[in-house]
Amino acid sequence: MRLVRFLLVLATLAGLGTPATAADPVAAVRARLEAIAGMRIESGQLINGTPFFVLWFRQPVDQHHPEGEQFEQRITLWHKGFDRPTVLHTTGYAGIAGVFTAEPTRLVDGNQLDVEERYFGQSTPATKDWTKLDIWQAATDHHRIVQAFKALYGGKWVSTGASKGGMTSVYHRRFYPADVDATVAYVAPQDTVNDQDSYVDFIQHAGTDAQCNEALRTVQRNALYRRATLLPLLVKLGLKYDQTFGSADRAFEAAVLDTPFKFWQYRTQGNCLLVPGRTATDRQLFDFIGQIADWSSYSDAGTAPYLAYYYQATAQLNWPDVATGTTWLKGLLHYREAGAAPASVPDGIEPRHDAAAMADIDRWVKTSATRMLFIYGENDPWSAEKFEPGPGTRDSHWFTVLAGNHNATIAGLPSAVRTEATKILQGWLVSGR
Repeated sequence: MRLVRFLLVLATLAGLGTPATAADPVAAVRARLEAIAGMRIESGQLINGTPFFVLWFRQPVDQHHPEGEQFEQRITLWHKGFDRPTVLHTTGYAGIAGVFTAEPTRLVDGNQLDVEERYFGQSTPATKDWTKLDIWQAATDHHRIVQAFKALYGGKWVSTGASKGGMTSVYHRRFYPADVDATVAYVAPQDTVNDQDSYVDFIQHAGTDAQCNEALRTVQRNALYRRATLLPLLVKLGLKYDQTFGSADRAFEAAVLDTPFKFWQYRTQGNCLLVPGRTATDRQLFDFIGQIADWSSYSDAGTAPYLAYYYQATAQLNWPDVATGTTWLKGLLHYREAGAAPASVPDGIEPRHDAAAMADIDRWVKTSATRMLFIYGENDPWSAEKFEPGPGTRDSHWFTVLAGNHNATIAGLPSAVRTEATKILQGWLVSGR
């Protein structure tokens, strides 16, 4: 007994841990995290028996010049075990505020790093040099994070994300293909050539009910016909909630243009019964567009958190054209570009369009991608232009949720297909295939 006590004293003096640390999994993980250079731990707690941390990792604003300005990037860590697979979840936007576990994290019972994108949320450099917001800089952020955490988590790694987060995970693999063992990208669009969009045509054929799409076109026509009576409702709504819209007329038109796109993005064919008909009142039209497109998202306050997205879309990612091809709106549009990404970039910020960026990504997927798993929703407009395999794509798989929207997941696949997709993922990360 004396020998045991003596050894515990020696361990404490040497900083090897105490009985309290051994019994406190949060403290045990914290001690390991503190060894990562550039890491700041904001908080750590035990949630349902699992350590959860909010972390800040120091990054160079310009990854080409790491000696220059720095900023802190927000990360959350869900720790299951140092010997478990680790999931790198890229949001593509601001970080997720609370505890969140992505589907791959649950399927492999793994650790999870949730990473806020640079220039979003609180992960924004003080000088805000927009020229340092590009897909290579962001991919290098993720590369540095993976390299730092691999010292602790030496098992298999998978990257994942949904929508822009899924795009981000693919970009990371393109520039640093060996960082992770596999990637699961959900509902990730790939708009390779910006001026060759197929979104409008896709939306007109979404679902199996042609009358539903005709009803959505009717909503757009009627709303624009009644612009003079509906626009004051938008202005009144803004006053009620202390929101400004810049040009209310432009915001109104953008929401109308987006309505069919957003309907199929987040609703299903079962919601077609809610689409107002030709005899709808002004209030019915206004409320329906608000429910689908969300008027507040077109306000100055609503667009501000997504400025970095609009910049990225204008500079490299490209964006959906929801106006070209809308022959049923001929003569009714005042701002054909209202729904385009550049329209939401404030004056004074002038991103230069890089047409080669998405072509490079497309070429990499088709010639070099390995261990990629893509999930799409059949009726999701973002799947109108998606990542596609090529002659050099290896051990990669595409799955589509029938009648699915932008919330498509592996869990939404038919039973046999769901089992197949799950086995592929688990085979990559658990069995070491």
